Amino acid sequence: MTGSRIVALGHYQPSRVVTNDEIAQLVETSDEWIRDRVGIASRRIADGETVTDMAAAAAGKALAGSGLTATDIDLVVVATCTSIDRSPNVASRVAAKLGITAPGAFDVNTACSGFAYALGTVDHAVRAGASRNAIVIGAEKLSDFTDWTDRSTCIIFGDGAGAAVVTATGAEEPAGIGPVVWGSVPERGDAVRIEGWRPYVRQEGQAVFRWATTALAPLALQACERAGVAPSELAAFVPHQANTRIIDGIAKRLDIPQAIIAKDLVESGNTSAASIPLALSKLVERREVPSGAPVLLFGFGGGLTYAGQVVRCP
Repeated sequence: MTGSRIVALGHYQPSRVVTNDEIAQLVETSDEWIRDRVGIASRRIADGETVTDMAAAAAGKALAGSGLTATDIDLVVVATCTSIDRSPNVASRVAAKLGITAPGAFDVNTACSGFAYALGTVDHAVRAGASRNAIVIGAEKLSDFTDWTDRSTCIIFGDGAGAAVVTATGAEEPAGIGPVVWGSVPERGDAVRIEGWRPYVRQEGQAVFRWATTALAPLALQACERAGVAPSELAAFVPHQANTRIIDGIAKRLDIPQAIIAKDLVESGNTSAASIPLALSKLVERREVPSGAPVLLFGFGGGLTYAGQVVRCP
């Protein structure tokens, strides 16, 4: 079987920046409290833009940097938990916006682990011969599901999208996407939820924090083991951007002091399935990670679900 690799990345964020001081005008909180408890300084909020709009913008940038055209793409997969429309799916709408004809097109919903799930699924499709060139997107408009009177959640979330173009590797070329480690803890699925007809995001923050800081590091290490990469070889760690204390806790247990630890949430907030590709795209855009260097991606969140893999930086 052939493998797959990421050849280009792209991201998009709305222009409207909402600071902690603005949030403090809505609920009883402060910039200092939010920075200390969560690590967020600001977030981007979409005005009049849809999940599809942001997904297409990020995917268009990734495609433009890939050396491929829309006619080369045969698969589009979008990870999102915030699409308001149930049908048509976001993937098919993105394909239409970009002029991609007759691709396989579907959405994945595992909330904050969605991009890693989608990337693993696309890697499998390429290895099985079902796809040659694909676009994988994480896109969320969490502001549509945020209760701006709930201090426990309104301080956290933001909107945005990130995308990756994935292609098949040659027969003699090493794979650039390692085996995925994925799973869930379904009996604790209520810890993060968006339920009902006109729902808001609800979560049990302390329960999620304890799970993330105690259970996830060994699973992230499994992703390194399956890829044949030692943690000491990692150039960067790009986890879901949930909370700086969670990120620091996992990174400490991984023992990767030499790796760049992505903390895009400081300026972007928690963007769920968009957070990993958004953070990775920015690292690559700033040339902070060398081409070909191993990067550990690891998503976790609603479900409770988790997924991660080691990729080679494009």
